[in-house]
Amino acid sequence: MFDLIIRRARLSDGSLSDIAVREDKIAAVGSVAGDARREWDLAGRVWLSAGWIDSHVHCYPKSPIYHDEADRIGVATGVTTVIDAGSTGADQVDDFYQLTRGCDTRVLALLNIARSGIETQNELADMSRIDGAAVQAALRRLPQFIVGLKARISSSVVESNGIRPLERAKTLQQENGGLPLMVHIGNAPPDLDQIAGLLGRGDIITHCYNGKPNRILTPAGELRASVQQALARGVRLDVGHGSASFSFAVAQAAIARGILPHTISSDIYCRNRLHGPVRSLAHVMSKFLNIGMTLPQVIDCVTAHAADGLRLQGRGRLQPGMDADLTLFDLRSEPCLFTDADGETLNGERQLVPLAAVVGGQIFFTEQGEHSDDFCL
Repeated sequence: MFDLIIRRARLSDGSLSDIAVREDKIAAVGSVAGDARREWDLAGRVWLSAGWIDSHVHCYPKSPIYHDEADRIGVATGVTTVIDAGSTGADQVDDFYQLTRGCDTRVLALLNIARSGIETQNELADMSRIDGAAVQAALRRLPQFIVGLKARISSSVVESNGIRPLERAKTLQQENGGLPLMVHIGNAPPDLDQIAGLLGRGDIITHCYNGKPNRILTPAGELRASVQQALARGVRLDVGHGSASFSFAVAQAAIARGILPHTISSDIYCRNRLHGPVRSLAHVMSKFLNIGMTLPQVIDCVTAHAADGLRLQGRGRLQPGMDADLTLFDLRSEPCLFTDADGETLNGERQLVPLAAVVGGQIFFTEQGEHSDDFCL
């Protein structure tokens, strides 16, 4: 006896599959025989994937600059796991952990290398805020919550310190078992060539398609040599759309040259959720569908690739034994006007609409899912 069987779900490659859940885990995938306490027949009308993972959000509710509610950007929009990208440092991360234990969405954190977190926009202008002992102690206290480190390396954050905060971040990474390190890029100094030169396998460049002068493409539209070399070493590219860090022109030019993101993330918080240009992870994913990526490529960026990049065991794939985290969604063909972080627009024709999130076997309908006629229970 299974707890749940979802029958005839349409996967991202267009095929149909059953998925069975037992005791919070995926128990079977394919043609499933047997009974369940609850059963859905989607009849091929609803798409399904492993649960969507947003690798870059801001959901510490007490953050004075970037904050939101985890469930509002999580299960309410079809996202099963969110990773807060550096809102908190060692001083607040315990409070953040406690505040999110009652959430339906799985909430994890990248620890800001500044112990103050993002209390101000220039947390790395004072090198004394990078406290190695405090970082190590936080990692010891919360090893299941903190999945990596975050360093914001742009001029407004580091001010006169240049590349030094990133050098410290790499040292902290090495001292703490080689955790994933996400590096925010923006305006110089430091120059992106300096940043890329310090990064190695598994490190993550976020805001990879920003339209600022210090971007991954040269003025001629070619990939910077330093970034090409970094990618060859195993450095990963993350979208991190946000309010000021995504350009259609840069993304289209890069993707046309085969420079695809490893992960698609939103960099969402309350303001860019309510007023744009982010809105939701699904909205950001839809932009990539409309600039040349395929549906399987887009889905991989928020499932398997996201889980691999942050070493999330048991998530990101539709396989027996994995956590029963699923996202059910619609793929609609309808006109939509999309906007990037520079105010440029794109006329699109396809939209991803999340209908439900399943987290450890528990079902959470989105607003669109509650009013959908596609579920046959």
